[in-house]
Amino acid sequence: MGQLSFFSAQIDQPAYDDLAGLLAAQGQAVRSDSGTRVSVVVAEMWRANALTQEMAATGAGTEIVTSDEGNPIARTAHSHQLDELHRRWTSGAVKAMPAGWVPSPRALRLWTIAAGRRDGERYLLGLDAHAPDTHAPLATALMRVGVAPTLVGTRGTSPALRIAGRRRLTHLLEYVGDPPPEPEADSHWPAVLGF
Repeated sequence: MGQLSFFSAQIDQPAYDDLAGLLAAQGQAVRSDSGTRVSVVVAEMWRANALTQEMAATGAGTEIVTSDEGNPIARTAHSHQLDELHRRWTSGAVKAMPAGWVPSPRALRLWTIAAGRRDGERYLLGLDAHAPDTHAPLATALMRVGVAPTLVGTRGTSPALRIAGRRRLTHLLEYVGDPPPEPEADSHWPAVLGF
């Protein structure tokens, strides 16, 4: 068993800024008079369950609701403490990655829970198909933490950052820590396979 990096999400203290990992995926931050709410529509209930636990660790109130299409939505309560996150990740009315953003281990963990999946021996971190201007900057953000990805699927409905190679996958695993305690999480979590 390898030694976890000291940057691992499992030893990093939770913070509101970690919710940026949801915005790197398909998450949204919406501001109202009662504060900002961060929400993310996910494909499976295990993801929503794991996300609300991680989100609650930051101090945010959380809940799971269902979208009109029947998908689970993990979301925070409205909070003015999230207003700054909304401001940084918005340009006009459009989601935009802040210049120079470096994902914290816990932000990368949230991104992995919300939109990560295995692709054979590689791993995919899903991107927001409705925010194409964030794709290249998010690839650069991953490079800043030593996980150099390849941008794939940009012409379809499932854009993602593909991570391949033993060293990169190992580094990603060191960063995000163990899978959440949801039974379905193991098969979707990064793994170093076939090397």
